[in-house]
Amino acid sequence: MELRQLEYFVAVAEERSFTRAAERVHISQSGVSAQIRQLERELGAELFDRSARTVTLTVAGKAALEHARATLAAAGTVGRAVDDVTHLVRGRLTVGMVVGCTLTPLFDALAAFHAAHPGVEITLLEDRSDRLGEGVRSGSVDLALIGAANAAPDGLDALTVISERLVAAVPAGHPLAARRRVALRDLIDHPLVCMPPGTGLRAVFDQACAAQGLRPAIALQASAADALAGLAARGLGVAVLSASMADGYRDRLTARVIGDVTAPALLALVWRSVPNPAVRELLTHCRRAFTGGEAGGEAGGGAGRP
Repeated sequence: MELRQLEYFVAVAEERSFTRAAERVHISQSGVSAQIRQLERELGAELFDRSARTVTLTVAGKAALEHARATLAAAGTVGRAVDDVTHLVRGRLTVGMVVGCTLTPLFDALAAFHAAHPGVEITLLEDRSDRLGEGVRSGSVDLALIGAANAAPDGLDALTVISERLVAAVPAGHPLAARRRVALRDLIDHPLVCMPPGTGLRAVFDQACAAQGLRPAIALQASAADALAGLAARGLGVAVLSASMADGYRDRLTARVIGDVTAPALLALVWRSVPNPAVRELLTHCRRAFTGGEAGGEAGGGAGRP
């Protein structure tokens, strides 16, 4: 008894026709008939009643059908298990991350995955968050760490690793430094230093401004938190950062939470809804690394970029 015979048997039973079954399994009708006859000889019973125009199962055929389906399903499971192992023995992963990322848990996860599966080649790609998201959607990137304004970007699965408020960061002596509370309308009287469009932090800020009909003056844009802090410290504008980003510059800047921007800036791992086995395994290591350690990034820690 061969698996292909069971496949043909199930096809004929479901199609109720040798002709349609042959089309389904892509061989000739005579080939299907011959294999079914051989299976019947091995089982010692006819599986189909061929006397009518429509092929029907005999009592023996009905008894065999579910077992045949179960056998084919089990064989498929074996094949998928082997495929999973093969992908984890030799394969390739493209991992995206926001530019300038120094996020320790991500690197820990990559190191742990590499130690467990040294045959999988890892390619690391730095880019802007919006382009990384599109790369994951298109399949050119398997998994990416991005800044985002929404927990799960459209069409992708996501694991949020950081969720933080936006702050305005200014040097000592700036008018906003003396205030205990800051709102968006307080910022529009000052030049601003922001991350560029396409970053998660900028998306949160722009959406909040649009909701209030505000058009702030963006004086300067930079992709690195160090650059934003350096510009703000020299009085060139109010830096819009995430809370933990600003924490790294407390020696130079005073940070005030922007009270009416309630939507947080997020840093998230994103992947397609049906990841391959290597992505699933890397996600396991990522969850373990982010649960056990501190996170930072575009939305926090000053470690990530757009």
